Amino acid sequence: MSKNVKTALWIVWLAFAAAGVYGLYLRFFVGRELSNYGSYVPWGLWVSAYIYFIGLSAGAFLISSLIYVFGLRSLARLGRLALFTAAITLVMALAIIWLDIGHMWRAYEILTRPNFHSMMAWMVWLYSAYFLLILAELWFEMRCDLAQRAHAGGPGARLSRILSLGWRCPEDAAALAACHRRSRRVLRVLGACGVPLAIAFHGGVGALFATLASRPYWHHALFPILFLTGALVSGGALLLALLALTGDDRDPELATTLRFLGRVVLGLLAFDLILEWSETSIPMWYGVGPDVDLYREILFGQFWYVFWIVHLLLGSVLPMALLLWKPTARWSAATGGLLIAVTFLAVRLNLVIPGQVTPALKNLEHAYVDHRLVFHYVPSFFEWSMIAFIVSLGMAAFLIGWRLLPLSSSSPETV
Repeated sequence: MSKNVKTALWIVWLAFAAAGVYGLYLRFFVGRELSNYGSYVPWGLWVSAYIYFIGLSAGAFLISSLIYVFGLRSLARLGRLALFTAAITLVMALAIIWLDIGHMWRAYEILTRPNFHSMMAWMVWLYSAYFLLILAELWFEMRCDLAQRAHAGGPGARLSRILSLGWRCPEDAAALAACHRRSRRVLRVLGACGVPLAIAFHGGVGALFATLASRPYWHHALFPILFLTGALVSGGALLLALLALTGDDRDPELATTLRFLGRVVLGLLAFDLILEWSETSIPMWYGVGPDVDLYREILFGQFWYVFWIVHLLLGSVLPMALLLWKPTARWSAATGGLLIAVTFLAVRLNLVIPGQVTPALKNLEHAYVDHRLVFHYVPSFFEWSMIAFIVSLGMAAFLIGWRLLPLSSSSPETV
């Protein structure tokens, strides 16, 4: 990573952290009163961000499954990075939804007193199992490197010894090869268990929206598929950007990996755009259906630029051009990947908010008058500041992990 890029990232992090600390202070000492959502629009930016970060996590994990379960050696160097990214973005998702709930300090009760008739309870338990599974995969992937760092001594030896849980790599070559084979089998089993788990909890979020029959905009059988493809697109794009930013130009395999992952991301993005077109084109073409007006509002209404500029131009057309023009250039892959990953939040906003802005009963908006009883919603600075805090938290966690853990590549023996 060049010095200019590092400086730019530090400036971005400091700005996000400053806004985030201010927002966190308001959240703890003022509450949610400064947010712009209300009784008619109870899900706003934070719920959209929760879905967005969960998608990043599920997408990164499914990419890692291509390596450990299906043996895709073209992406072997991404194994540890994908697992670590999946863990961080999962924590980011749970942190933002935790800040959204009314009684934050009672959140633990969903584990101690769960109601398994609730889809949300099942999702939290799935998240917990998923997080533990990621940690187990990371340990089996990195245990030999951690043990070697602990044995070698130095500033990080004590931390490596703790994280390795006392594991010692065999010194004999034959015993070491056998150990790697066992790790490979364990990683394959864990990854195979994680694939349906990741599909279940993120496809389940889509199913949760789709089962709300009172909201025609969400009541579509295509939603679980849209959630999964969106996860793969955004998670794959984030990994592409991280690989380009952290890669070394002296690495002869870096360009090949960037090209291959870039093609994967392009294919997934094209498929996702086809699904979006299929979802909107038919009702818009015939002009019938309960959600036609909402599609018109998204495409041509007050916030038309969220779809056409942020999502379509910055998040689709420009990244496609960059990844097709310079598929092996680090700057091109980093820019294209970040554009797709960051602007995908616009897709989640257009998914969550429009489904709530139409009154369920005619003239409901005139029945009672209050600043919380409106069908118009624009996120406040306070809401954006909490997103800045979560992003700065994730960036700091990634940087600390990158410095302290052997994440730069995966062991070929475990692929």
